[in-house]
Amino acid sequence: MHEECGVFGIWGHEQAAQLAYYGLYALQHRGQESAGIAVIDGQTMHSHRGMGLVTEVFANDRLQSLRGFAAVGHVRYSTTGESSIRNAQPLVFDFRQGNLALAHNGNLVNARHIRDILEHQGSIFQSTSDTEVVAHLIARGIYKTIPENVRESMSMLKGAYAFVILTDHELIAMRDPHGLRPMALGQLDGAYVVASETCAFDTIGATFVRDIEPGEMLIIDHNGLQTHRFSETAHKALCTFEYIYFARPDSDIDGFNVHMVRKQLGRLLAREAPVEADVVIGVPDSSISAAIGFAEEAHLPYEIGLIKNKYSGRTFIQPSQELRSLGVRLKLSAVKKIVAGKRVVMVDDSLVRGTTSARLVSLLREAGATEVHVRISSPPVRHSCFYGIDTSAREELIAAKKSIAEIQSFIGADSLAYMEEATMLQAFGVTANEPHGFCNACFTGRYPTEIFPTTKTVLEERSKHPVER
Repeated sequence: MHEECGVFGIWGHEQAAQLAYYGLYALQHRGQESAGIAVIDGQTMHSHRGMGLVTEVFANDRLQSLRGFAAVGHVRYSTTGESSIRNAQPLVFDFRQGNLALAHNGNLVNARHIRDILEHQGSIFQSTSDTEVVAHLIARGIYKTIPENVRESMSMLKGAYAFVILTDHELIAMRDPHGLRPMALGQLDGAYVVASETCAFDTIGATFVRDIEPGEMLIIDHNGLQTHRFSETAHKALCTFEYIYFARPDSDIDGFNVHMVRKQLGRLLAREAPVEADVVIGVPDSSISAAIGFAEEAHLPYEIGLIKNKYSGRTFIQPSQELRSLGVRLKLSAVKKIVAGKRVVMVDDSLVRGTTSARLVSLLREAGATEVHVRISSPPVRHSCFYGIDTSAREELIAAKKSIAEIQSFIGADSLAYMEEATMLQAFGVTANEPHGFCNACFTGRYPTEIFPTTKTVLEERSKHPVER
């Protein structure tokens, strides 16, 4: 499962760039391809971005050149647009209304349609990222102020987004009408802070204020904070994989602590798919909480049976299957003294292609495990995600083409069980047949938005009336 991106913004602090750096460091798990920070000092916008981890991009005193009272930052994993410095964010522009820096987490499902129309009308793009589409929409806006043009641009977008935009005069933060991607508001020493996850607030010592609501736009400037709605809240559909895999365990998202949700998923999984075993282990790092919950519910000892090499990158960063397989061997190893001669329950958060699970089962058997029972704390991933989680094409998703029995055989496990969708929702207090505010499209194929809507009519109609309104 490929990761998303992380965004961070701060307004009103003399050490804005340094705090953005530490905020991005806390969000590093959300993207490891590139990082960037843009700051404003009242007259000039300064920025730096590069390929690699936050510590690599901002080595050699790079932060010293970024002086200002407001900043936006971004860590990226490419979901739309190739892995390239030209797609690293924040994207920075200088146009008739001043400076503009954009940082985006999510994926715009109608970006291709908008881009085709804009290019036909003469726009020239510098990147292949869907984020640049938004900059062009804002620049072509017919209103006098950037916030007004931002609001109008948001009305044309379909998909998932958490945007942070920095201008010469304000910091703007928005969350899509479905709330597919998370974003929270905090405060630090009188400054306002926004971030993809609350763990960034904890790192810099900021106080959590609240989650930004779906369809809400915050405008933060020298006069304080204003809140507006650019869209009425649609059916709320926060991505459940934020809790299952992506977010850090110490983050709180929309009222739920990630670690506690994962533990509850493990408990529910133990009730739904019990098995006779000697020990429970989790796949580091995102499955540890669920494994602890499973062990507690099953009255089995929890042990560290797999050790992660913390200096290896995530396996999905490798471009080929051969390198991904090598990455698994570099990344994880079995603790022989724990698993040898034991019936092992291996709890993992998801099973996408199946190749990593097969290798882990093999590692445990090589270490002497007599039985390996795999338990997945989410339903089978049978459908692609179009909202910023870069899952494989559907034909590469093993659950889309194989039965659970066939998957069990493929990975070499003694037993395999997934969690049912209804059971998963119980971790959030949702009972059967009750409306809920989560997106489970990768499990069910039920998407909260149209996947490829066109905005051609809207854009063409607007081009006929280029006057201020």
